[in-house]
Amino acid sequence: MAKVVKLGAKKEHPEKEHNEDNDLVYCSFCGRPNTQVLKMVQGPGVNICSECAMIAVQYLILNDRMPSAEAQQILDAFWGKARK
Repeated sequence: MAKVVKLGAKKEHPEKEHNEDNDLVYCSFCGRPNTQVLKMVQGPGVNICSECAMIAVQYLILNDRMPSAEAQQILDAFWGKARK
């Protein structure tokens, strides 16, 4: 499975695109390269690593201070707290 996932509109000139999985891609938020993170999502002109994405999701969920039961289950599962 690819470590860098590309999202967004397709380029008009795909032959000019040269961003293989072994090329370095840096997170636009924390600056770490794809070699130091679990996954990297690449969008048009911006990249976000899996860790920064989870921090952003957690912030957005907790912004209301009380996450819903469903949101709490997702957070628990991600952080390894759910043991069923």
